[in-house]
Amino acid sequence: MAEQILEIEVGAEAPNFCLPDKDNKEVCLNDFKGKFVVLYFYPKDNTPGCTTEAIGFTGILPELQKLDTVVIGISPDSPESHAKFIKKKNLKVTLLSDVDKKVIKEYGKWAKKKFRGKKYMGVVRSTFLINPNGKIVHIWPKVSVKGHPEDVQNVLTELRK
Repeated sequence: MAEQILEIEVGAEAPNFCLPDKDNKEVCLNDFKGKFVVLYFYPKDNTPGCTTEAIGFTGILPELQKLDTVVIGISPDSPESHAKFIKKKNLKVTLLSDVDKKVIKEYGKWAKKKFRGKKYMGVVRSTFLINPNGKIVHIWPKVSVKGHPEDVQNVLTELRK
C-alpha cells in the first residue's frame, strides 16, 4: 500500500507532536502556545545545506526571540547526533529527533527524492510558520538554504505588524 502524502495548508491547525531533544528531553509543540514557532524540517545533521540553515537561524535567533518566536528543527537524526551537531557548530536553535519519521510524515515532508540519478525516500527541506494560536500562517514547501532564515524573519516581521 502506498503511503498517503499529507498536504498541510496555510490556515490549518499545526499537528501537535512530542519529540526528544538533544538531551532526550521530550519537547511538544503545545509547549509553545502563545508564541510564534518556526518549524523547519531538514535531512541530516552536519551536512553543508543543513549546517548553513541551522547557523543562519542561530544567527538571527535574538531578533526572532524579540518577536516572541522559537525555532525548532526536526530531522530523523538521533538525539546524540543533534547534541554533537549543536556543540560542534555552537547552535542555539532547538533540534528534535524524529527517528521513526512519524512527525516528518505527518507534515507531509517524507517524499521521493532524486540525487545523481538515483531515487530514494528522504526529508524535503521545508519550513512552517505557526502562529501563537497553533495555526499555520506561512509555508515554505521546498527551501533553498541561502537567505532562507532572513526570508522567514521578513515574513514574521510583516505578520507581527
